[in-house]
Amino acid sequence: MHPALNIAIRAARAAGSSILRYYNRLDTLTVDIKRQNDFVTEADQHAENEIIKVLRRAYPAHAILAEESGAHGDSDHCWIIDPLDGTTNFMHGLPHFAVSIGLQIRGHLELAVIYDPIKQELFTAEKGGGARLNDKRIRVGNRHNTEGALFGTGFPFNTPGAMDFDAYLTTLKPIMANSAGIRRAGSAALDLAYVACARLDGFWEFKLKPWDMAAGVLLIQEAGGIVTDDNGGENYLASGNVVGGNPKLHKWLLENIQNSRPVIKSK
Repeated sequence: MHPALNIAIRAARAAGSSILRYYNRLDTLTVDIKRQNDFVTEADQHAENEIIKVLRRAYPAHAILAEESGAHGDSDHCWIIDPLDGTTNFMHGLPHFAVSIGLQIRGHLELAVIYDPIKQELFTAEKGGGARLNDKRIRVGNRHNTEGALFGTGFPFNTPGAMDFDAYLTTLKPIMANSAGIRRAGSAALDLAYVACARLDGFWEFKLKPWDMAAGVLLIQEAGGIVTDDNGGENYLASGNVVGGNPKLHKWLLENIQNSRPVIKSK
C-alpha cells in the first residue's frame, strides 16, 4: 500500500469520527447557507480541519483543494477534499454521507479514499493497484444490457434558472424507460463508489465540483469501469459533468444523455 494512502485513510477516519459526534446532536448544529439549497455546517468545517491537520503533518509541502476552505499551497501533489459529501442528508439525520479524499499528482488522480462512517465502509484505490472496499477487491458490475440495470444520479439544486433543470430532466426519460430504476441518494461520492462495487450499474451528474468526484472517479477506473465527461472526453473535473459505469453500460448511458438533451453548460 502506498504510504500516502495510509495517511489519507487516517485522515478520513479522523473526519468520520468528528462527523459522528455532531450527528449524535443534530439539534444543536450550526448551519450556514453558502448559496441556494447549498449548506455548510460546523460538522463540515471541523471534519475538514481534521483532514488537513493529518495531511499537513505528513506532507507539509503538498497543495490542498478543499470544499470549505478552498485552495492551499502550490505543488504538483494536490489533495482534493470533500469533508462531508451529503451535507443535506446529514442535516436531516439521513444516514447516507461520506468523507472523500483524492490525491492528484501532476494532474493525474493517483489515490482515493471514500469513507462512510455510518456503515463503516472504507473504499480505497491506487492508480494501477485496483480498488477495494474494507480491504476486499471490488469490480464494477458485468451487466451487458439495461434490463435490470440500476443507475444513480444527482439533480440540479442551486441553479438560478430553469434552463439547466429542464435540460437535465430530458435525460431522465430514456434511462427510466429502459432500466430497473434511477436512484438519487444525495451523495455523489458514494454513488460513484457504489458503481465501483457494482451496487449501481452507472451514474451521471452535471455541474459537480472536483471534490465531489475526484476520489470516486479513480475508484471506478481502478474497479474496471469507465468515466468520462458528457462529451465522452476526460474533462470531468473541469466541466463538472461526469458519466461513469461498466464498459458496456457506460456507452449506452453516455449515448442516451447526449441524444436526449441540449448541451449542459459547464459550471
